[in-house]
Amino acid sequence: MYKVLKQEGRAKRGELRTVHGVVQTPVFMNVGTVAAIKGAVSTEDLEQIGTQIELSNTYHLHVRPGDKLIKEFGGLHKFMSWDKPILTDSGGFQVFSLAGLRKIKEEGVYFNSHVDGRKIFMGPEESMQIQSNLGSTIAMAFDECPSSVADRNYVQNSVERTTRWLERCKKEMKRLNSLEDTINPNQMLFGINQGAIFEDIRMEHAKRISEMDLDGYALGGLAVGETHEQMYHIIEETIPYLPKDKPTYLMGVGTPANILEAVERGIDFFDCVYPTRNGRHGHLYTNHGKINLFNAKYELDGRPIEEGCGCPVCRRGYSRAYIRHLLKAKEMLGMRFCVLHNLYFYNTMMTEIREALDTGNFVAYKKAKLDGMQAGES
Repeated sequence: MYKVLKQEGRAKRGELRTVHGVVQTPVFMNVGTVAAIKGAVSTEDLEQIGTQIELSNTYHLHVRPGDKLIKEFGGLHKFMSWDKPILTDSGGFQVFSLAGLRKIKEEGVYFNSHVDGRKIFMGPEESMQIQSNLGSTIAMAFDECPSSVADRNYVQNSVERTTRWLERCKKEMKRLNSLEDTINPNQMLFGINQGAIFEDIRMEHAKRISEMDLDGYALGGLAVGETHEQMYHIIEETIPYLPKDKPTYLMGVGTPANILEAVERGIDFFDCVYPTRNGRHGHLYTNHGKINLFNAKYELDGRPIEEGCGCPVCRRGYSRAYIRHLLKAKEMLGMRFCVLHNLYFYNTMMTEIREALDTGNFVAYKKAKLDGMQAGES
């Protein structure tokens, strides 16, 4: 059950009650594609840095180790020792990202596995079955994510098929949740709005899927090549046509600035690989902008990544010089430190956003945060 607690303009401060606990929104979901955060970060670490919800991927876990194996262990929560909410992406994004390895038909998508080349078929029913085996808190509907530069006719046909797939997802999830051996009979289903950068297609699709009374609604197919301005425009135009009393999720987004702008436009849930991917390459987020530890100027820098930061790395006092050395020496510890710091930065920013909304100060907070990050280090 989702409840809006406060509102400032379109920005929402809410909470989603689930069988695995309450999620306070706006929230950033820490991405563990294959049931692990890249960079040697454990679920114990995730708790320590304030993670509310973790995201894993249906397609990748189906390919390896296999969703049936995970079901044998009692589902994803037990398999990875995490008792808080998990959202599983449906595999729909792989329809976009593995374009050279797939064929889309009405029944579903035929893939060649990116791991060993074997043939895989995934349609709405298969995606729901895999996610049911995983036992995630929130399952995403199976969709196609058309390219932002696809022509209008292609996008229109794709969106209509995604709507038909969503109806099949809803029906199959209802069936799966009623089975005796289902790991999570309270599994939620979020539908996905598509339409590339065609605002009228987006709006019509939002109206259509809103009628299905799902547990939540996502905007997919953004941050895939269009400009930030185009993305913000699509959010502004689409959000009014999605239910006010359901959570909204902007898939695969984004930078701290993207998140602040999207919260202002009414988004609740976010996920992105930026904090982990950038961390593994020595790029670190701070309240004074991003720093790259591979820069020579940090070779003798005895300061922590950020003064006053409460992450485990900064609290312990590990210096920029030491972490830079670890990265240069290709020691896993260096990547781990950077990923921990970045995820803590994102999680803490979301806490600050919620506190600003609680007190009616979000607009002022957003401006101060953006100004600080754009100012750069002194």
